Amino acid sequence: MLRFIVRRLIQMVAVLAVLSLLLFVWLKSLPGGTVSALLGERATPQSRAALEKVLGLDQPLWSQYLSFLGRILKGDFGVSNGVLVGRDALDIFLQRMPATLELSTFAMIIAVALGIPLGYMAARRHGSLLDNASVITSLVGVAIPVFFLAFLLKYIFAIKLGWLPVSGRQGSEIEGTRVTGFFVFDGLITREFDAAWDAFKHLILPAVALSSIPFAVIFRITRAAVLDVVDEDYIRTAESKGLSNRIIRGRHILRNAMLPVTTTIGLQIGALLAGAVLTEQVFSFGGVGNILAESFTKRDYPVLQVVILAAAAGYVIVNLLVDIAYAVIDPRVRTR
Repeated sequence: MLRFIVRRLIQMVAVLAVLSLLLFVWLKSLPGGTVSALLGERATPQSRAALEKVLGLDQPLWSQYLSFLGRILKGDFGVSNGVLVGRDALDIFLQRMPATLELSTFAMIIAVALGIPLGYMAARRHGSLLDNASVITSLVGVAIPVFFLAFLLKYIFAIKLGWLPVSGRQGSEIEGTRVTGFFVFDGLITREFDAAWDAFKHLILPAVALSSIPFAVIFRITRAAVLDVVDEDYIRTAESKGLSNRIIRGRHILRNAMLPVTTTIGLQIGALLAGAVLTEQVFSFGGVGNILAESFTKRDYPVLQVVILAAAAGYVIVNLLVDIAYAVIDPRVRTR
């Protein structure tokens, strides 16, 4: 198992190195570049040349890349020139990251908590009303755009019915103590339960909207995997031996059906960031999605690169954890 993990860690480092190279090339290809972003389009050739020398942009590309890589490894991504001018880009990201992680975590909890049980029950009752209704619901979840569902939920449950907050992470009248930046968790550990409940209410609508696609995908993969497994000979053998439903369900059906579902969950966690950008915009959630959109429009390259690299690193780490979980579920994976 240790050798398997070390091999995956080496692969992860190689993937991150390639991603950093692709990011460097992409940033170089953007119109205007860093100098135009800092000095403006009307800067004189002399001032542009002086700034290029200061930033090391007059050096060969390979030298610039090594310098870029060295700064990244030291956590130096530069200062913002658009989102929050003069602020350290990494600090801006770290300040906003808890909001996106909290939203993505709640969305994935909803998707997994509904997708796996519903997928299992739909497969076990194949062709029933529950199966057909669940399949239709999952198709709607995949087909409907996240931003449209977010607008729809906001209009119905926040604006028309007034059951839940319209936007933000916490009401203006609540002053919760900040410890980790995860508002619900902070409210619980500081025993400020009103603040925790208020933060939870602000999470419900954006998390439900963001969970729509992961739920639909996890449901369909679970349903298909269970349908494949229940027809296997070893399931019929287990039933003929008189094993209890609990053992057949847990040890034989779910254990084998979870292999593709585990991979799907890992991929969906990575894809949540794309949905979070749109969802956070609709609900003014104040997370990484908001600054990612803003950094694009304002050509804030330092903030842009830290967000992209962090997203890529998070995606690779999640897939490493999925690979480890996969190896735990199916030991044969360790030898491949």
